[in-house]
Amino acid sequence: MSNSNEIAELQDILRLQKGLQDITNSIYAAKNIKQIITDTRPRIMELFKVEAAHIYAVENHDRKEIFTVAPTGDQLKERKIQISNQTIPGYVAGSGKMINIADMHDTKEIKKLYLDLDLDPRVDTRFGVKIEQVMAIPIINNDEILGVIEILNKAGRDGKFIDEDPVLLQEIADVLGIAISNQLRMADPKIKKSKFAYLLSRDLITEEELSKAREDSRTLKEPLEIVLMRKYNIAKDDIGHSLEEFYQCKYVAFNQKIAIPGDLLKNIKKEYLLRELWVPIQKSADGIHIVVDDPQNIIKKDTIESLLKSKAVKYDVALKEDIIRYIDFFYGADNQESTFTDILGKVDGANDTVDELNEESVRESDSVIMQLVNKIINDAFLRNASDIHIEPDVIDKSVLVRYRVDGDCQLYQTLPYNYRAALVSRIKIMANLDITIKRTPQDGKIKLKKPGYGEIELRVVTVPTQGNVEDVVMRILAKGETLPLEAMKMSPRNYDELLHICKKPYGLILCVGPTGSGKTTTLHALLKHINTPDRKVWTAEDPVEITQRGLRQVQVHPKIGFDFATAMRAFLRADPDVIMVGEMRDLETAKIAVEASLTGHLVLSTLHTNSAPETISRLLDMGIDPLNFADSLLGVLAQRLVRTLCDKCKESYNPSQEEFNQIAENCGVDLLKKENIFYSKSLNLYRPKGCDACENTGYKGRIGIHELLVNTETIKKRSIERRESIEVIRSMAMSEGMYTLYQDGVLKAFEGMTDIKQVHRVCVIK
Repeated sequence: MSNSNEIAELQDILRLQKGLQDITNSIYAAKNIKQIITDTRPRIMELFKVEAAHIYAVENHDRKEIFTVAPTGDQLKERKIQISNQTIPGYVAGSGKMINIADMHDTKEIKKLYLDLDLDPRVDTRFGVKIEQVMAIPIINNDEILGVIEILNKAGRDGKFIDEDPVLLQEIADVLGIAISNQLRMADPKIKKSKFAYLLSRDLITEEELSKAREDSRTLKEPLEIVLMRKYNIAKDDIGHSLEEFYQCKYVAFNQKIAIPGDLLKNIKKEYLLRELWVPIQKSADGIHIVVDDPQNIIKKDTIESLLKSKAVKYDVALKEDIIRYIDFFYGADNQESTFTDILGKVDGANDTVDELNEESVRESDSVIMQLVNKIINDAFLRNASDIHIEPDVIDKSVLVRYRVDGDCQLYQTLPYNYRAALVSRIKIMANLDITIKRTPQDGKIKLKKPGYGEIELRVVTVPTQGNVEDVVMRILAKGETLPLEAMKMSPRNYDELLHICKKPYGLILCVGPTGSGKTTTLHALLKHINTPDRKVWTAEDPVEITQRGLRQVQVHPKIGFDFATAMRAFLRADPDVIMVGEMRDLETAKIAVEASLTGHLVLSTLHTNSAPETISRLLDMGIDPLNFADSLLGVLAQRLVRTLCDKCKESYNPSQEEFNQIAENCGVDLLKKENIFYSKSLNLYRPKGCDACENTGYKGRIGIHELLVNTETIKKRSIERRESIEVIRSMAMSEGMYTLYQDGVLKAFEGMTDIKQVHRVCVIK
């Protein structure tokens, strides 16, 4: 019975919290005081379970009367009440006192509680509702009474208000005070005309300070917005909100992740845009998106539409400094190499027509197309992108160029639609693919030399897509430095155990995870730790991405029959101590790896499985002998990459009890207790914010989260040899000290390396 009561109380608390949030949202969404009254009144009635509710507000600051909007039949009519002691709303508005009357018929009690209240006997009915009980609270902001909120006739509970009602009503009155004050200030004719009314209405700046800022702007010959931000510490976002409110459009801040609209810029000079202070940022099926310093300038808008040959133009406002940053970014502030717009301007066929015939005017042999492809690849390399996506868009008639950086795809460039065939053909030629085949996928490789760096290799795949076009995806396989094992950000337990098993003279170590999860980087970090002059190390890779002194590295070529299995057989005849094989793709390679580990060699390899326990089950299902595998396996390291929070702007916050409980339920309460993590008001998690250092993403770089299963005697005898299920293997490994990927990610989130959202993106909760 007590559980039922607790559940009912909890549900009531949740209902009140949701109701209060709905009312707050309704108040702030309203455009004027009358809308606040009409939209909020029914929500208050529902929240308090009352027969009627009214909000009264002062019409101006002379404080002689208050008004409300009340239903009369099928219509809403404005009603005014004098501020006096003859009505309850008038009395509360005049005195600033709260009234709570349980029985309107008990005149003696009313007189006892409210001596100066002189009610007119005719006011026992309010807008058609006979008053039995009433509670009324003044609406106050900055010590000024701006109105009254009252509720009438409580339903249920013997018709009495409960202890929580005054507290809840006061919270609503506080929100109303701020909202009504803002609306009154906005109604002031002096404020209404100002471009910075938002700042004035929220007391972020005074009229005197704004006037002084205008003088400073003229004296210093700087934009007023810059003066307000630098000298008066007005936040840039507040300036943006003020411009939004004045121009009635969206405020757009500079964002370096936005795609360069090459198809819109190709016929427009940079100097012209800098002089006129506008720039196109996107083209879609709805039209062209422009940011401009003054969206109300009709002459400028006519010029823009004439130049772009389109009336379908959407205008948004931006600060002068951000428009200039966009222009410099789009055109390239660095003049050492040609920009996209310079290259696009050289194409004779680059005009506004995007019909099918026009693609013949641009060919893959044109020097401009060659420059474009080279620049796309070079820019991707400079941005540390792992993949390049070339995507002809048959809907918006453009070619999208997207880069994958730190695991996330971001749109970088849009090119004219008539370039689609020439771009794809040029990339096919570079990858030695057949340009006449357009209806089936192809794959190949491109090798380029970058001055000062060396060779860059790209895996290329072409895929025919809807609309008789082809997509191209290029993965950059740039040769990288070998990271030390200490830089892997492993937990102390995983680091110590991994060091222990990699020092064994023979056995099998597997690193598993999806493509692009850093498996090769981790294996090379292990090799760097054990790569000493007294050990012969062979590696078979496809391709060789990371090089180290002392390793004998071989790149396999499956097309000529030189695959991983062939390389392994050759290594076993070449006096190895340590063998690393890039991937165990088939049963033959897996069998050779197990045999090699049983004959005195330390073997490292990768596998595409989701978790460490699943790897054991997968190899046994492939046909590996359980007894041999149990003896050879040293450990399995599963890993994922998560985005790292930017150290310069990440912000801490105290999670709610509900959020903490959900995390504890997912990763295990015992784990958090073991790590001394308990809920309190001082407990912090972290979240992204965004700054210039991280291009306003809130993230910079990636780290690994790990799951290390060490093959102990218990797991060997009771799990592998018996071919137990994945769940049994996982449970046994966790009892031996293994943390799952999710658990390791949660602990890194509490340390501030990443956030819970990123952990959820890459982990399945077990």
